Parts: sequence; structure tokens; C-alpha cells
Amino acid sequence: MSESVNLPALGESVTEGTVTRWLKNVGDSVEVDEPLLEVSTDKVDTEIPSPVAGVIEEILVQEDETVEVGTALVRIGDGSGGGDAAPADEAPAEEAPAEEAQAEEAPADSEEDLGAEVPSTDAPSEEDAPEPAKPEPAPAEEKPAEQPKAEAPKAEAPKAEQPKAEQPKTEAPKTDQPASGTNAGYVTPLVRKLANEKGVDLSSLTGTGVGGRIRKEDVLAAAEASAGAGESASAPAAPAAVEVSPLRGTTVKMSRLRKVIAERAVQSMQTSAQLTSVVEVDVTKVAAFRDKVKAEFAEKAGAKLSFLPFFALAATEALKSYPIINATIDGDTIVYPDHENISVAVDTERGLLTPVVKNAGDKTLAQFATEIADLAARTRDNKLTPDELAGGTFTLTNTGSRGALFDTPIVFLPQVAILGTGIVAKKAVVVNHDGADAIAIRSTVYLALSYDHRIVDGADAARFLVQVKNRLEGGDFAGNLGI
Repeated sequence: MSESVNLPALGESVTEGTVTRWLKNVGDSVEVDEPLLEVSTDKVDTEIPSPVAGVIEEILVQEDETVEVGTALVRIGDGSGGGDAAPADEAPAEEAPAEEAQAEEAPADSEEDLGAEVPSTDAPSEEDAPEPAKPEPAPAEEKPAEQPKAEAPKAEAPKAEQPKAEQPKTEAPKTDQPASGTNAGYVTPLVRKLANEKGVDLSSLTGTGVGGRIRKEDVLAAAEASAGAGESASAPAAPAAVEVSPLRGTTVKMSRLRKVIAERAVQSMQTSAQLTSVVEVDVTKVAAFRDKVKAEFAEKAGAKLSFLPFFALAATEALKSYPIINATIDGDTIVYPDHENISVAVDTERGLLTPVVKNAGDKTLAQFATEIADLAARTRDNKLTPDELAGGTFTLTNTGSRGALFDTPIVFLPQVAILGTGIVAKKAVVVNHDGADAIAIRSTVYLALSYDHRIVDGADAARFLVQVKNRLEGGDFAGNLGI
């Protein structure tokens, strides 16, 4: 008796999905809710769990195939039909999930602020688990017998043959060893960056993530342990070694998400007439207010108070005054929504995603902070639903979180505008003090608004930006805390 597992509905706007990686093979046993495979859509990547317990009898859809919702993906039975085949493939079947689990995990390694557009590191996940490589351990069992005889050219023996011969013999215990060392597993760029900042040697760590993956928490724990060991503070610190990315010198296939991002970016630039306006904003009062309330805010709201909620609140208020920035184009008509749904750009290993804060016009600073933090964390952990990525009317991208002064972000259709916020930095500026010019140290930030010139004029963009600027420079947010 067998049962088919179909591609489930993954959101109202999702009609198909692409099988990116199988986590199980024919003959493997599965439990209820155990992940079977990974599916990629134009909205989100997700795992499909098994609704039943049993044994994989037949895989019906291969990797890189795109199928519609409701299509049968795999057949699971009680194991009576495929019991003889499982023992023969047991060794390679046990090794593959361990390697795939390493590539699959996307730890929430984030900085306080969000939104920098960086190249996706999704593709290495596909490279880490190439399906065609799985049959190799079977012929490798015959080669160990021949290898001692043909070992005359000793330079070739340690090169590739030796590891392959060892893998089938060691089975499960051996698969955990390479996964726990940094030389065997892929380390995310965010973890590498954190390790560099903290002066932590990644090769000395044992990861606690899935498959032995080194996570942000492992680096922080090692940094704290090093600080508590009482190392000499007088010795000059050596510069951190430059970490070389494992992508260097490789060729990888674009993920489905990266393809979608690329197609939409090109479509947006070819369809709309885009340009960018920039203003400089003095956020000294916001910085002072934030420093004053952030401890109480964190205690009561359960989230850190960064500058991003202030930018989001000020932008949302300005959208109410200038709804053309929040509008969409439908043929030869302009549609003005009666709500403000703010898409927030989040940098992930898979690429740039934009979860949506719904009905932002009614939010307080506390609500913005908690919702953005929650959406960002679940985006990086790949736990969002496709509907949480849909419905945005305006986008906010915080490129300053990665140190950028400002940039000219691309508007993604059907929206007509996106606001980029640069890094908040202190600098000397000219201020008016009692009617006279003076030099003062102020906290400033650049705000860059890219917009679709088909319906948004430069004057509209300037009016919107000036209202946001005046709101932030006023610094009166005591009534908007929400705690």
C-alpha cells in the first residue's frame, strides 16, 4: 500500500514550484513531518514535509523540474516492495543527507539593521549536494582491492581514490566528522565577517548547526571565551586574515530565486522610467531620543530600537500626504491604495527578499520594530509564507546597514517608488546658532528615493522627501513609541 505526496499550495499567488533538492532517496525511511525535498517558487524556498511515515518507493519529479501545485512528487509505502534495495544503497544514502543538510541550513546571521543588496549565496547550496555524485560510492567499493596493486604512482593515491574508499566503510559516524570542521563545510559570508570582526579562527571551531555548520552563536561564544581567558591586552592585535570565499574560481548554476530577481530587475528597468532624488537629513535629535529610550524600549517591546523604525514611520506618514508615491499603474490608469503596505528589503543567503509590513499607516515605533525584526528573522530562516512577501505598495531598503553612504535602488513593479536609507554617521556641519553660523558635530543620513517618472514627477519626489526630512529633524517621536 503506497501513498503519493503532492506539491501543496504555497500561497494564493503561487501556482507552481521547482524541485531544487531531494533530501531523501528511494529506499529511505521517513517519519511524519520529516522533510522530503526542497521546493523553490518565485516567492520563497521551502521544504515539503512527509504527511505519512514509511519508505520512499518512487521519486516522480526530478531535481530542476518545475511542476504545478497538486502534482504528485513522490510515492511512499510500507517498505514491503523495496526492502531488498535499501541495504545495498545504505551507505551512500546515509552520507548524502548529512552533506545536504549542511548546504540547506540558512542560519539567522543578521546585523541590527536590514536591507543591503548583496549577491545571493544561494547557488553554493546546489553545488554542495550534486545528485549525480551519489552513485560513485558503489564503484568505489571495488577499487580498494585494486588500489594496493596499482599504487605505483603514489602521487595519485591520496589525490581522490583514498577518500572515496573510506566513505562507505565509515558510514554514519564518519559523516559527522567532516561536517564539524570548517574546512569541510560552507561558512556563510555573514559568519565569516563576524569571525573577522571578533578575531575568531574558524578552523578552531566545532559547529552546532545542522550537519556541523558553524553558526553566528558559535563565533560569539568563542569570542567570549577568548576574552575571558585573560589574553594580554598590551600585545598589539594582529590584523585579521582575509577570508577567501569558497565561491572563488567556481562556476555555479543560478537558483530559481536569483533568476526571478534578475528577470524582475531587468523588466523594471525596461518598462519604467526611473531616476533618483537624494536629500541629507540631520537625525541628531532622533539619535538622542533613541539613546534615551532604547533600554526601556528593549525591555518593554522585546526588540532593539534601531533607526529603521523611525525611517519607516516617517515615510509612511509622508505616503498619506503624497499618495502618488504609494500608487500603481494599471494600463493608462493610476490606482491609489487606501492603505500603506511597506516592503522591507532583507539580505539573505538566497538573495534579496522583501517581506511586507501590512497596514503600516497604523503602526507605532514598537510595532514597526517588532514586526520588522520578526519578518527579517523568519525570512533568513526560510520560514515565511509566500503571502507575507506579497501586497507591498512601497519599499524601504536600508543599505546603510552595510556601510553604504547611499545608493540608487531599483523600483520593483508594480510599485512606483523605493526609499533607500544610508548609514547614520557623525560629521561636522554648518548650523545656525542664535542667528550666526557655527560648526557643530551632527548625526546625518542620506535618503535616496528612486521613482517611476511615468507618473511621479521630480517635484512629487522632492515634496515627499522634504516631509520625511522635516519629520526626522523635528525628532518628536515620544507619542509614537507604543510602549
